[in-house]
Amino acid sequence: MKLQFKHQPFQAEAAAAVCDVFRGQSLCAQAHRQGLGAAADRPLSLAGTGTGLCNQPLAPELTDARILKNLHAVQRRVGLPLSKALAGPGINLSVEMETGTGKTYTYVKTIYELNARYGWSRFIIVVPSVAVREGVYRSLQTTQEHFAGEYGRRLRFFIYNSDRLAQVDRFASDSAIQVMIINMQAFNSGRNQRIIDQRPDSFRGRRPIDVIAATRPILIIDEPQSVEGRQTRESLRKFNALFTLRYSATHREAYNMVYRLDALDAYNRHLVKRIAALGVTFTSSPAAGGFVYLEGVDLSRDRAPAARIGFEVKGASGIRTVVKQLRRKADLFAASNGLAEYADRYVVAEIDGRDSSVTFLNGLKLYAGQFSGGEERTALQRRVQIRETIRTHLRRERELYSRGVKVLSLFFIDEVSKYRLYDGDSGSGRSGEYAKMFEEEYVAVAEAFRREIDDPAYRAYLDGIDARETHQGYFSVDRRKGRQARFVEGKIDRKSRTSFDADAYDLIMRDKERLLSLDEPVRFLFSHSALREGWDNPNVFQICMLKPQTESEIRSRQEIGRGLRLCVNQEGERMDESVLGGAVQELNKLTLITDMEFGRFAEALQQGLAASLAGRPRMVEPGLFAGRLLTGTTGARVRVTRELADEICAALRKQGYVKDRVLTGSFFADRDRGAVRLGGSLQDLSAAVAQVLSGVYTPRAIPAENAHGGNVTARADPEKLQTEAFRSLWARVGPKSFYTVSFDTRELIGNVIQALDAHLQVTPVSVRTVYGEQATQLQSREQLLQGRAFRRRESRVQAAGPPAPGGVRYDLVGRLVEETGLTRTTAAAILQGIAPETFAMFRLNPEDFLLQASRLINREKAAAVVRHITYHRLDASYDAALFTNAVRRGRLGCTAVPAAHSISDYVICDTDRERAFAEALEASEAVRLYVRLPKSFFIPTPVGRYTPDWAIALRDRAGDPVYFVAETSGRAPQPQGVEAAKLQCARAHFAAVSGGEVMCGAVRDLDELLRIVG
Repeated sequence: MKLQFKHQPFQAEAAAAVCDVFRGQSLCAQAHRQGLGAAADRPLSLAGTGTGLCNQPLAPELTDARILKNLHAVQRRVGLPLSKALAGPGINLSVEMETGTGKTYTYVKTIYELNARYGWSRFIIVVPSVAVREGVYRSLQTTQEHFAGEYGRRLRFFIYNSDRLAQVDRFASDSAIQVMIINMQAFNSGRNQRIIDQRPDSFRGRRPIDVIAATRPILIIDEPQSVEGRQTRESLRKFNALFTLRYSATHREAYNMVYRLDALDAYNRHLVKRIAALGVTFTSSPAAGGFVYLEGVDLSRDRAPAARIGFEVKGASGIRTVVKQLRRKADLFAASNGLAEYADRYVVAEIDGRDSSVTFLNGLKLYAGQFSGGEERTALQRRVQIRETIRTHLRRERELYSRGVKVLSLFFIDEVSKYRLYDGDSGSGRSGEYAKMFEEEYVAVAEAFRREIDDPAYRAYLDGIDARETHQGYFSVDRRKGRQARFVEGKIDRKSRTSFDADAYDLIMRDKERLLSLDEPVRFLFSHSALREGWDNPNVFQICMLKPQTESEIRSRQEIGRGLRLCVNQEGERMDESVLGGAVQELNKLTLITDMEFGRFAEALQQGLAASLAGRPRMVEPGLFAGRLLTGTTGARVRVTRELADEICAALRKQGYVKDRVLTGSFFADRDRGAVRLGGSLQDLSAAVAQVLSGVYTPRAIPAENAHGGNVTARADPEKLQTEAFRSLWARVGPKSFYTVSFDTRELIGNVIQALDAHLQVTPVSVRTVYGEQATQLQSREQLLQGRAFRRRESRVQAAGPPAPGGVRYDLVGRLVEETGLTRTTAAAILQGIAPETFAMFRLNPEDFLLQASRLINREKAAAVVRHITYHRLDASYDAALFTNAVRRGRLGCTAVPAAHSISDYVICDTDRERAFAEALEASEAVRLYVRLPKSFFIPTPVGRYTPDWAIALRDRAGDPVYFVAETSGRAPQPQGVEAAKLQCARAHFAAVSGGEVMCGAVRDLDELLRIVG
């Protein structure tokens, strides 16, 4: 297969933006000879550098002021903020392009354009790593014929190597367009630095850097945020660049931005795949293996080293896995909230930054990337991830096979041995753990899937592929003499955690086109997690992370970028909007399968996407349009004057698209229907104006007709917290209390034993998979930050199988004491009294046994104690600031209710009953003020903390104030068990702290509340 390349308007726009900054530069048909004042046709030797050619200098009329003027014209045209001055050392221009949109293609096109317009022919591409270097080199190879057909010339390109300095001579002397690719390690460290800066005999006593600098090259920096440290910046000055171009998706410092195609633009213009996520997590844990994972060690100049350690934590709803930064003397038993698996001296004794290791008091030592304990659980989780990847792959394959699209899935692993094992030097290798899992799961899943296939052609395709032939590994290869070639661990950079080995990149990129053919049986790729950047394959539709992940890794989006490109068919044709129309993002969908809970994964990913959107315009005002060149539907191009910009803004306000300089939901609704209308003389520019507005960062867009702008944030208004109505309500509801209680212990023990034998149920360990998708359109950075860019679509729970035996010893009595507040004597009496079959449930799932038994005990304890509880008011009260600290988000028409009688503009509800109750409160003349109580407000009870739903100030028929605290969330007409006990305690609490002025109860609706208060 041969990949086809289309002329993409945005790539041409980016190239033109760079070239137009130098408008006024004359065209020089040939490169200048080196030398000052020398005849252009006479060879000249400069300071021992030899004879060579150089880029034509900038024309005298291209002063800084003229270049800045050109830059402003470009920035106005593309809608970017104007640079106040030419920032950075020398002339620097920045281009921002989202991963997967063809950044390398764009700057190669820019090279050709700069040569065609101005004759410049010496270019150096500076990259941060071997990975990117190999990717750039491969891109130059694959696009060579495409660009040669367009421009009638070919680039001559090479990778800088200090052992092949003859290539540097050709770079300086050949009249062709010369491109040198160099990674920063080649001139910034070790042996290579000494050679490039010294005068080796093999280079006729010249310094290579002098020969290169004399050509006045144009520098192109790929991923400058990863390149330009202090030392590298100093080294780059030695190249004596004519000017510098910077290309990245996430600039740290954007010098003189001339073009931007960020995450928001890329998704909304359907230029990259839509992202979906599938989280595979345990709904409960056997907690029987002392699971500990060392993610890495953090070093700092002024503090002791810290370790990022993954371990399990006991919460109210069960066991979950977390990664926390811990220092010496940290105790995992305490940090896990007392999980017995960490009771055996899991205390951090030493953190060693030299080898990135952590040693615990019990002798366990882990290196970065290693884990201990929980092997059975981890293996099970990885198996489910592999299974779900195969299922997702087959579903996507069935959809795309008839379109001639080959579907690929990628597994990222952190150890080669997990995929391939070798015995001795001559061993041919055998399947590792993950390869075995894959083949077993593939056979089972494919067999079940075949029964659902109704396409004979696809069935024949699936039947013709063997499980052993459809997966392959892409790792570094050891080809030493006397032994068979084998996969090996590559060299990893300690800082970036990326691979130094060109071999692995060459292998996976060399097979790129072959893998796209339906005749090639390999569909599942296993690769090292360090191969994160510098390569990609457009037909990767599933990426499975078979390794623990951090939220920072997800935000960096390096692994995800391997699959963002739009797919191609068997002719190498890109399946974009011109081919698929409106179905482009439904078919181009990248699913990420991870062991992280779906919500955390989606949130981390969205934060990473949002980080690149901070520089977007925020307000709709005339300056957004002034100076732009807009193209109307008739093809006419209009330069927007200040007066025309004022007219456009006035029309937007008139149409209801803008209010207080912020886009409304009406705009998003009409934009998605292609129905934006400005009316009058501006009608022809409606579509062009809509495209400009799609780039505006909108903190909150409230819809007029649909849910596009319906995601809202509820924040308390500080002014409303100062009103007399709120202060009066809070003076009665806000005070704190403590309680005293007594009960009959013997009666309690008997009731608890009876309850446990009758009602105790322990849940076996199971696995939850949650699938969600990215929204088709992303409106703003705020949409990402608020977690509204992903929606859950599917969730299911499957049994994990029988638990493996563990070696953890439990202080069962002690744990019950912790969870229930009973004495050890009482807890022991309960355990001795229950039936043997009840106690046998402990072995099924120890942690769940403790959790469920504690709940039943607390329920019985509640019933015993609430009859004798007494509350006493404290001098302390809850600060009203807890409302300003509580931020909740919801969707209009679903969970959010517009509020006039509360302390915020919206009230966020959890259930339909709560929403109906809030709407009734808003409509009632009897209600003065109401608040949704945050979780940080609670009443202490013997059976746990209790937070009611609402605090309400009403007026009775005589106009006197009435105060009521209401519970509305229960499913039953009245709370039962522990919830009933908590409510009874709440009544006693409010009676004590308000002197009887506050009533409390559970109500189904406002009518019932009004009947209670009379």
